[in-house]
Amino acid sequence: MTVCVGIKVHDCIVFAADSASSQIGPLGIENVWNHGIKVFNLHKDLPIVAMTAGMGNFGNASISNLTKDLRIELMDNSNNFSLDPTNYKIGEVAEIANKFFGQKYEELSHQHSFNFWIGGYGYGADNDGGEIWELGFQDGRIHEPVQLVSSDIEGQLLWGGQSEAISRLVNGVNRSALLQALRRKGLTEDDALDVVNDVMVNTAVSLVHAIMPIQDAINLADFLVDLTKKYSAFMLGSNVVGGETDIATVTKHEGFKWIRRKHYYPPELNPKETDHAEQKHRNS
Repeated sequence: MTVCVGIKVHDCIVFAADSASSQIGPLGIENVWNHGIKVFNLHKDLPIVAMTAGMGNFGNASISNLTKDLRIELMDNSNNFSLDPTNYKIGEVAEIANKFFGQKYEELSHQHSFNFWIGGYGYGADNDGGEIWELGFQDGRIHEPVQLVSSDIEGQLLWGGQSEAISRLVNGVNRSALLQALRRKGLTEDDALDVVNDVMVNTAVSLVHAIMPIQDAINLADFLVDLTKKYSAFMLGSNVVGGETDIATVTKHEGFKWIRRKHYYPPELNPKETDHAEQKHRNS
């Protein structure tokens, strides 16, 4: 399982995720590894970040490797998935990603879910603000990308995967659990939804503010992932949220930056390896 957090403020977009990766068999969760990769640099030269939840692989290809394949396609001007770095929109990137992953997903026979978030800044006319899009596959069906945060929205918090801890903190309730309780009390579906929505309006707290500096947005994303990891650790059952937290941010002018990223190799033993946080940016 996973927890993914996305934050948009005036100055940046932040994506953060845990590292737990579960192996699921006929009897349920068989094993949990704590070194999965869920946050990605989607283009080496552009301010675009991505993260994933759900399926960890399509057949024998991991989502991590497939995302790197997609990055190569986006940066290669000789193919159908290439991106014009001088004139593109984040919605266009989401559509390309949906086609790319959709081709792989259609080859599968199982019905597991897949979620993929893309955030960043477009280039060209009407692309001044950051956007966040989501694409996903569920029950064997491929859904069209949906814009979750538009460029004119000033401050927004999103989360996916294991959402209970964040939902309880931010909304004041576990929405699905409250709905079930109201249904058991005999409320109709419409009435139950009305009550839940009214409760959330009166119990929700606002943690994201549009004017937050970049570092504070990073700190909040880090806190919410850590909250979910610690909450999961004390729940009954397998500890399906855990490992290190990977965090990346994009800004309009500085582009993509790794804030925290785990490596499977010691940097001191690989002196020729370039710094992964070091990027070329169009406005540097």
